[in-house]
Amino acid sequence: MLHKTYEKLSKAQKLLIYIDYNKPILDERALFSDGTKEYREPSEPNVNETVKVRLRTKRDNVDKTFLIYEDNKIELQKEKSDELFDYYIGEIILRDKIIEYYFEINIGDFNCYYNKKGISREPNHHYNYRISPGFKTPDWAKGAVFYQIFVDRFYNGDESNDVVDDEYLYVEKLTRKINDWKQYPDADSVRDFYGGDIKGIIEKLDYLNDLGIDVIYLNPIFVSPSNHKYDTQDYDYVDPHFGVIVNDGGDVLDSSNPYNEYATKYIIRTTNKENLEASNKLLIELINEVHSRGMRIILDGVFNHCGSFNKWLDRENIYKNQDEYDIGAYESKDSPYNNFFHFHSKCEWPNNTNYDGWWGYETLPKLNYEGSEKLYDYIMDIGKKWISPPFNADGWRLDVAADLGYSKDFNHRFWRDFRKAVKSAKEDAIILAEHYDDYKDWLLGDQWDTIMNYDAFMEPVTWFLTGLEKHSDEYKEELLNNDRAFFDVMTHNMRSFLTSSLLTAMNELSNHDHSRFLTRTNHKIGRTNNVGPEKANENVNKGIMKEAVVIQMTWQGAPTIYYGDEAGQCGWTDPDNRRTYPWGNEDEELIRFHKEVIRIHKKYTALRTGCLKYLHSEWGIISYGRWNDSEKLVIAVNNNNENKTFNIPVWEIGVTDSCEMKQIILTTQEDITTEAKTFQVNQGKIELTLPMYSAIIISG
Repeated sequence: MLHKTYEKLSKAQKLLIYIDYNKPILDERALFSDGTKEYREPSEPNVNETVKVRLRTKRDNVDKTFLIYEDNKIELQKEKSDELFDYYIGEIILRDKIIEYYFEINIGDFNCYYNKKGISREPNHHYNYRISPGFKTPDWAKGAVFYQIFVDRFYNGDESNDVVDDEYLYVEKLTRKINDWKQYPDADSVRDFYGGDIKGIIEKLDYLNDLGIDVIYLNPIFVSPSNHKYDTQDYDYVDPHFGVIVNDGGDVLDSSNPYNEYATKYIIRTTNKENLEASNKLLIELINEVHSRGMRIILDGVFNHCGSFNKWLDRENIYKNQDEYDIGAYESKDSPYNNFFHFHSKCEWPNNTNYDGWWGYETLPKLNYEGSEKLYDYIMDIGKKWISPPFNADGWRLDVAADLGYSKDFNHRFWRDFRKAVKSAKEDAIILAEHYDDYKDWLLGDQWDTIMNYDAFMEPVTWFLTGLEKHSDEYKEELLNNDRAFFDVMTHNMRSFLTSSLLTAMNELSNHDHSRFLTRTNHKIGRTNNVGPEKANENVNKGIMKEAVVIQMTWQGAPTIYYGDEAGQCGWTDPDNRRTYPWGNEDEELIRFHKEVIRIHKKYTALRTGCLKYLHSEWGIISYGRWNDSEKLVIAVNNNNENKTFNIPVWEIGVTDSCEMKQIILTTQEDITTEAKTFQVNQGKIELTLPMYSAIIISG
């Protein structure tokens, strides 16, 4: 019988087992360890602390287990057993540097190794577990539900601060006020304003609170001429067009301004200290209101580059001839800000444009931290300012954070100092960076807390469920429903996280840079400039959207909703993804679904900080478990266009045959149900039949 079982195994499985008539086959599905508190104690240890790490094996299945770190190989001791598993424990004595560790398992003379990758015959150190002594991420952010707001498009609470037609020239065209809230953004719409503002956010806080939001993330709010505000004009003040305009500036034109004869109104609105101070006070009011509801709020920090409108460069002569402002570096080589930018040889003043711009854009001058200690210190102070009284924001999202500086070494130095500055002002502030590709070097515990999770969440979820990449620019049928590719990519990219970083990672389906996820469910390539905005609304599949949200709310990390996604908003990539929130035209069924799945996410601690294990997959189907010592949940998704029946080995998360499992929620294309359907565990498995384009959460 044993030989017949052996012959059915794959070549890879045969390599990983040891056959002896007196000993069992190693059950690799029972092996488990991770960095959560069930398997590492404490999960966020201090420098010089002793840490207990655990390894789970099938009961009575192995002879010896070892913990290996640095030059140490320590035999683990059996701590306890239950009906299914043995639990082994060992200790690591930390110092003041990152420790990597993995496990060795022995059955007779067969040895194998175990880490984040799973089991292997030789150690694979790329997937080792890691501990960074002294590194902690804020507890409030672990598994928190974030809500991202692109301020101009959320809600207009104060029409008196709106940007008006022809108020100023921006990138060679005049501004426009869009009076129809429902109008789609044009392909070239960076200077079009809909009027969303901070007052509007305040008025909708009860809606966000009722939805179940824990943290609000605001796209940039500081003074800037664009609607996206990723080209900062003044880091010390909230833009009065988002805040309060006390002094309107009238309708005076200034023909003496060679760049922008229309700019007088804009100059008064954005440089007048009454307007600036009033706008900062309104932000304080917003943050206080957010905190009073038990929520948090983080701001967007754009520190790699500023805008050509910035008071330090002043290319557009916004600050020229104003007594309280120094002359800009664009105008004079004697400007105190000259070394804030990298000017090239053969420079000529005034009107020197021979400076470095981010990606070559003159309107986005790159900040030259290496050339100015004053600038360096100033941004460190800005990092502290907005999270300190009287503002008290709860952290930063950092734009293009890996681009900052002119070398990688300097970049790391900057973020180490930024972390020290921010944490000295507010210990539980979060530092969350935008970054693509490998992020391991920044997630060592001394720089960023975590990242916007593209590679280990948005990308693989999008490919698996829609076959599209996140801009809707490319379709790959071979990745649609490819369960193996999904889990392989997740495993590979999640390896770079420290556990504390993973539990706080911003898990998004959509944001201001990529197409709306609901649009991706149509499996179509497109952008608003080549197919038109209406096509983004066509042939979408709400069943797939609900599958994605169920994954988002049950995966390790902080699920992040892009404003309007919960209400059925569609859109191609930037700028069409920045449509207004559809007040009065919401998809109420999707909102009810989001409320329910957020409620489930917040009810179960295991969904916020628990273990994660892949349980079953086949083409178009994935299933995984989330659990801790007191809660056990199973999640399954069927992304096929037909019903599917399959078995899930729930024993792998500790569910025994004596247990019953109950349906918490089932989503389909047409509906959601919270009917308490029961599943009987039989030989460690449950049998599921899922409708097409559906997802289920089950507890046991």
